[in-house]
Amino acid sequence: MSKNGFDVYGISSNGPELLDITHDEGIVTIALDMTRQISPIKDFISLWKFYKLCKKERPIIVHSHTPKAGIVGMLGAKLAGVPIRLHTVAGLPLMESKGIKRRLLDFVERLTYASATKVYPNSKGLFDFIVSNKYTSLNKLKLIANGSSNGINTSLFSKEIISEEQQRLLKSELGIGHKDFVFVFVGRLVGDKGINELVKSFCQLNYPAVKLLLVGPLESDLDPLDNDTLKLIDENKNIISVGFQKDVRPYFALSHALVFPSYREGFPNVVMQAGAMELPAIVSDINGCNEIIIEGKNGAIIPVKNVAAIKNAMEMMITNKELYTQMKANARRMITERYEQQVVWDALLAEYKTLLKDKGLDNV
Repeated sequence: MSKNGFDVYGISSNGPELLDITHDEGIVTIALDMTRQISPIKDFISLWKFYKLCKKERPIIVHSHTPKAGIVGMLGAKLAGVPIRLHTVAGLPLMESKGIKRRLLDFVERLTYASATKVYPNSKGLFDFIVSNKYTSLNKLKLIANGSSNGINTSLFSKEIISEEQQRLLKSELGIGHKDFVFVFVGRLVGDKGINELVKSFCQLNYPAVKLLLVGPLESDLDPLDNDTLKLIDENKNIISVGFQKDVRPYFALSHALVFPSYREGFPNVVMQAGAMELPAIVSDINGCNEIIIEGKNGAIIPVKNVAAIKNAMEMMITNKELYTQMKANARRMITERYEQQVVWDALLAEYKTLLKDKGLDNV
């Protein structure tokens, strides 16, 4: 039991990350197969297994994250009679869907929210999107703290942690020169993260001492990159792709600016992490991103899917040294003041205690 009086069980699809959570957080973890694709038979099996788990463990609170865990967790918990059912909305893939798929995902989203007792969009933009699409009633919705699902541990994400020697060695390993200006992207290398546009715009830059560092896995099943993009990544000597990295902090530390031209987000951790590591950011004008970044203060906000806008923003970072220096100086402070992890944790704990009291379960 934690110091706050809760026994916590972490439930997720199986994988090495689940073992890491067991070790790092000191909680019980349970593997439950869930697929990211739409698969009615597999999804029903996941739902049935979670329902059975709830009947066995009899939790008082179930709190779900991600769309698939949301429908499995909220519907399963409701059927099992769990009194407090909470769902955090941290991004909606349906924003990029159309036709029959969009209607199906809309239905699943409404069913998830109908099964929940409270719904927490993790950004003001998502809150407004849910309201405008009438997915649930207004009284079910609440924004915790200033947004974000978990805040950012600014003592962990600090440039001071990565020594100059570590940075020098990693630069040497990656072929990055001392005078190179490094743009970094951290995340899955897929279409809806804006990677096709990012690579195309970078290849249009005409500056010799500039690198693009791509940190994240290629995913060829759900949303693969264009073949032309893959070819450019492979052939352009100034584009460095390092794949998935368990610790992204060294890559932030040797970089000068984050470029994150995603099509849709909830409240992106990457933008907060980069800011805490003193990087200004170029982000799309989408919810979450346009709340963390304030134009001209700690970065630049650009239209979605716009190659020219990405290129212009990168050129601004390279050439306008005075503005770049100001944004860099603001980056960490603007994260620590608004999104420090403990602030989000305290707000969430207070919410749990309020909900327990409202249900008469605060002494259980």
